[in-house]
This record gives sequence, structure tokens and C-alpha cells, in this order.
Amino acid sequence: MARGGIPASPLPPRHGVDAQRIRMPQGGPWETLRDHLVERLRGLTPAEVDAKLAAGEFVDAAGRPVPADARFVPRSVCWTHRDLPDEVEVPFPIDVLHTDDRLVVVDKPHFMSTMPRGRHVVQSALARTRVLTGLDRLTPAHRLDRPTAGVLMFTTEQRWRGPYQRAFAEGQVHKEYLAVAPVRDDLRLPTVRRSHVVKEHGRHQAREVPGAEPNAETLIELVSETDGLGLYRLTPRTGRTHQLRCQLWGLGIPIVGDALYPVEREVLDGDFSEPLQLLAAVLEFDDPIDGTRRRFETRRRLAACPGRKVNDTQS
Repeated sequence: MARGGIPASPLPPRHGVDAQRIRMPQGGPWETLRDHLVERLRGLTPAEVDAKLAAGEFVDAAGRPVPADARFVPRSVCWTHRDLPDEVEVPFPIDVLHTDDRLVVVDKPHFMSTMPRGRHVVQSALARTRVLTGLDRLTPAHRLDRPTAGVLMFTTEQRWRGPYQRAFAEGQVHKEYLAVAPVRDDLRLPTVRRSHVVKEHGRHQAREVPGAEPNAETLIELVSETDGLGLYRLTPRTGRTHQLRCQLWGLGIPIVGDALYPVEREVLDGDFSEPLQLLAAVLEFDDPIDGTRRRFETRRRLAACPGRKVNDTQS
């Protein structure tokens, strides 16, 4: 039984993507299941619904094909696989850093979403890692933005998902990022950036609200610099959407390759020429199941990474 009492899908994932669960409403004017599906599944034409029914692509909770003339039954459930969108393949591998009975940890490349979403479904880290490992029940314990590369952790079964997700939600996981951004000679480092970050529905950019109570905090350290660019170590103590990108922009040092900050610009699917220079470098935490100290580190490097080390005592 899945979380919330929802039965597990009778259909295995296809190309690493879960089947769609369709629950009927408590009542309605439909005499047949087909009539409801035609109205419900607006992405499919009536002919396409008929073809999927004829091919047995809608199944009941036991995995049996639903007959084309099945009656509409209130609150019943059926399952089917979505038609997948045409996608541009992300031409970078996912590297597995660690695997055990509870966890799979990978090094996600740039340009890859964590979960299937919108135009990025099979080319998501979840789908690709399921196919790579053969583990159909993988679910993310946390998320990384599509432009961000680095350490991403999955749980192997539903029973492990809650404890690890709570560890992230409750701030029990130490996270470090690396970013390449301009150097400001007048910016004293290290520094802790505390600000109020909001991301409003329908807007791509987050923003800092001057004077509002801080809800986002990040330790910012300069690791190395060359020709006006610095490699920064970012240690967030909160997890707001776009927190790192927004706060560095607010300091006047937007991350190299950022297509949202300071100005949003269009990036076409298939354009992999300018990755965001932001890397999830470290995850470290006490395992919520057995208390073992866990630490996972990226093997990736940022392409624009400067080389000259900065004195660790710089202020």
C-alpha cells in the first residue's frame, strides 16, 4: 500500500515513468467509463481514447484490461501510461555515487529535472536512474533545480521515503554547493546572507523583500579566484526556492550561466552550451534509520571554475 492508503500501481513504470492513476468522481452524467475518460483526458482525442481502450491500455486495480464498454462506476480507479512527449535527450550521463538497500545517490548533470515535469519526462533524473539501476520504486528524497548539477539522493522503497524526506524538511541535512560568480572587491567574505526570499506563483524569478523578516540564510565563502571570477562555497541553512541564485544576485554577484538572474532569457531545448555554474557538492547527515553518519560528495567540476586559491582567512 502506498502513502496515504493509495494502492500501488498494477502497471510497472515505462521508461522509468510511473503510470497515471485515474480516480472516478462520486457521481456524474456518464453511462460508460469511456464517456468519462473522453471528457477527463483532454490531451487525448475521443479516437485516441477508443484506441487505448481497444489495446487494453487502461487497466483496473488488479491490472486487468478495462473493457471498451465498461460502465461508469463512481469512485472506481483505473490506470494507464501517459503518452510521452517528444524530448531532446540530455547528452550527459548520470553517475551513481552510492547504492545500498535504502538509498541510491547520483551525480545529476546540468539540464536535467529531478522529477518528470512538463516537457522533461523520460529525460528526468528519476526516470533515467530507474532505468539505469533497474529499481522501479525509486523516489527522490529531495530535489535539485533542472539547471543545477550535483548530488541527488533517492530512496529505494516507499517505506524509506518519509524518514529521509523529513530529514531534509527539518534541516537535519548539511548541504554545500559550489558556484562560479563575479568577484566584488568591496564584498567582505566570508559572510552570511540573511534575507526574506519569496517566489510568487506564476513568476519564474524569486526575489528578496527588503526589510522583511529573514527566512533564508546562506554562508558564502570565496574558495578561489581568477580574472574577476570566483569559486564560492555556499552553505544554505534554509531551503527556499532559488535561494542561492536569488541571494547571490542580491549581492551583485549573479551565478555565471544563470538564465533567470538578473535577467530572464530564453534557452531553447537542445541548447546545452551554457550550463548554470552551480553544483550541489556535499550532502552529510545522520541516517534517520540507523544513526550512521552519511557523507556524499560530487565528482563533477564546474567548467568555469577559477584556479587560484584564496587565503582561507580572508575577510
